[in-house]
Amino acid sequence: MIAIKPITRRNITVLKAVRLLALQDAPYAFSSTYARESQLDDSEWLARIERMNGNRGAGFLAVDGDTGCGIVGALLDEHDETRTHLISMWTAPAYRRQGVGRLLVDEVARWAQQRNVRTLLLMVTSNNEPAMRFYERLGFVKTGRTGPYPNDPAVFEYEMARPIP
Repeated sequence: MIAIKPITRRNITVLKAVRLLALQDAPYAFSSTYARESQLDDSEWLARIERMNGNRGAGFLAVDGDTGCGIVGALLDEHDETRTHLISMWTAPAYRRQGVGRLLVDEVARWAQQRNVRTLLLMVTSNNEPAMRFYERLGFVKTGRTGPYPNDPAVFEYEMARPIP
C-alpha cells in the first residue's frame, strides 16, 4: 500500500534515491541534473530537507513499504502567500497511472490549505505532454505565462494553476 510521508532526516536515504531516479528517468522535467545532484554531499541534502520542512516549504515522498516511488515539493510564493508552487513532482514509471501522483498533489494541496493558500502553481516543460495531461486531469489549466527552460534553449515551460477549494 502506498503511503505519503513528509521528507525528514529519517528518510534522507529514500529522498536521495528517489530524487536521483527522477533526474535519470525524466531529465527534461527538472531544472537540475543527475550529474549535479549525484555529487551533492549529505550536508547539502540536509539543507534541502530543512528548506522542505520550514515555514515556507514542504516535501513529501510516496513509499511502497520501504521503496520510494514518488516525490513532490511545495514552496509558498515569495510575493503572495495565497499562492504555492508545486515543484519536483515525479512518480516512478512502475507506479504511474495508479493514483500515486494524485496522492502527492493532494498532500501538497492539504499542506497549502492549512496555510490559507488559494492557488497551486507549477511549471511544466513544453516537451512533457504526459505531465500536462496529468495536471489537466487534476484541474490545472495553463495560465498563459511561459518561461525559458534552463537546460535546453529549444524548450520552454508553461505555468499551470488550479484553485484550492
